[in-house]
Amino acid sequence: MSVDATLANPLTFVNGSARLDPVEKLMVLPERERGVCCPPTLKARPEKIEQTTEILKALADPTRLQMALSLRDAKEPVCICDFTATFDISQPTVSHHMAKLREAGLVDVTKRGIWSFYRLAPDLPAATRRILDAIG
Repeated sequence: MSVDATLANPLTFVNGSARLDPVEKLMVLPERERGVCCPPTLKARPEKIEQTTEILKALADPTRLQMALSLRDAKEPVCICDFTATFDISQPTVSHHMAKLREAGLVDVTKRGIWSFYRLAPDLPAATRRILDAIG
């Protein structure tokens, strides 16, 4: 008997006699169709997801997060010059951070002459306020 025939045949020869090898049964799984197993329920509206993503991206930077927390605790709008002194960073860098916070809808700005004063947006989503409150 050739080697190929032995491999194709479920017989094993032991001491000259043939023995039938047990054949393992293989479980054949059904082919899965994409999206029919257990589809998740998407409850959040796409525009709410987009807004929340932008807020979280803006707060992901440590300096911007500290600035937002400072504005939350401030009794009145904060001048950009105060942020440059507090964070020891340049005015253009503070302006960049504030622009990111403003684009995300986190802060409002008021111009007085050449100075810009920032405050936390009054219409900030309650969930965002809870995030800031949970941090400190």
